[in-house]
Amino acid sequence: MASFADHLPRLRRYARALTGDRHAADDLVQDTLERGWAKFSLWRPGSRLDAWLLTIMHNLFVNQYRSRPPTAESLDELYVEPSMRASQADRLEVRDIDVALAQLPPEQREVLLLVTLEEYSYAETAQLLGVPIGTVMSRLARGREKLRALLDEGTGQARLRVVK
Repeated sequence: MASFADHLPRLRRYARALTGDRHAADDLVQDTLERGWAKFSLWRPGSRLDAWLLTIMHNLFVNQYRSRPPTAESLDELYVEPSMRASQADRLEVRDIDVALAQLPPEQREVLLLVTLEEYSYAETAQLLGVPIGTVMSRLARGREKLRALLDEGTGQARLRVVK
């Protein structure tokens, strides 16, 4: 059986992408793990522990977002070091994408990150977020379109590829 620690990299990556700030992401991960530990009796053995923890994280993030508006700070460093040293152009592209992601509404950003970064299916994403699959698909389409538009407004260098 997998432990909470086995899912830390995924939780941290998703929290960093949601919040755009390392310290806020660490707080969100800690809150998620505390809530998961306290409510562990509600987890159904045989179901995916990572999906359950991401659902908790989503709910915590939404509650925090509603209570105070998020800051639009860019990510200050990546959690996982790339296998090749990034060029200056690569860093600029990542910065542009970070800035554009921060400008998306949280609902679109969550769906975009779960489907593209975490590679969840539409059905899994819908279950994690507690919304219908059609809502996932429309948020994803609107999020991709808005992200493309934001990136085209900037330097025009970064281009998104369709993955599904």
